[in-house]
Amino acid sequence: MQHQEDALAAYVDAVRAEDGALAVILVGSVAQGREREGSDVDVYYVVDEERFDAETAAGRFAWVDRWGLDYPGSYIDVKLASPAYLARAIESADDPTRASFLGARIAWSAVPGLDETIRRIVELPAGAWDERVRSHVAQARLYGGYFLRQAVERGDEFLRRHAGLHLALAAARAALAASHVLMPGPKYISALVRTVDTPRGFLEAWDRVVSDPRLEDAEVLLRLLEELLPAPLAPDEALSTFIRDNELAWLRGTVPAEFW
Repeated sequence: MQHQEDALAAYVDAVRAEDGALAVILVGSVAQGREREGSDVDVYYVVDEERFDAETAAGRFAWVDRWGLDYPGSYIDVKLASPAYLARAIESADDPTRASFLGARIAWSAVPGLDETIRRIVELPAGAWDERVRSHVAQARLYGGYFLRQAVERGDEFLRRHAGLHLALAAARAALAASHVLMPGPKYISALVRTVDTPRGFLEAWDRVVSDPRLEDAEVLLRLLEELLPAPLAPDEALSTFIRDNELAWLRGTVPAEFW
């Protein structure tokens, strides 16, 4: 909407002369054309490495600017970035970071090739998607076939709920990965999993696991997940994949698979 575009232009005018300022990238609902009347304006503010290091050393990674200056309830939701930050995001950013650049628009830039950098952040190679499916299915098997069973046998209600939600998340992540869809964050999962192709009965089983995780529903969901696998995943492979991508993430310098 025009009032958000005016707010963005005012923000760019306010920061482009600042020391170290390099670019402003519009993201979020305004960039994607799904803003509401009172939506805020989300941006990445790209600065040089010297300023990025100084800001982040002081604990400043994000902030709100121009609160209430442009239209009622308005503000600019700012996340800090630098050229090195963006380059590293291409290689190793998690899904919420990658997804935040979907539909991004450069409002102003002094960074050559910034459009190409953004494109590479949101696109993963095909082989990476297949590996994600295998990893998420392995995670689902452990939570649905092992931890959930232990919870039921022990009468551990916390573990039952924990295992059920982790099974549901892993199953949804596998379905998204099979359709090459990034996961913007957990709050989007319930809606997003309904927008991708899933085996017949998947969503019904998924909903039951979310609301009241039981072994019989977990078994149905796990059986349907097998249809998403690009190649068979033997039990020992699933266990090793789970250990590698979750329990040994610290050793590999990564994060657990559910946070990819």
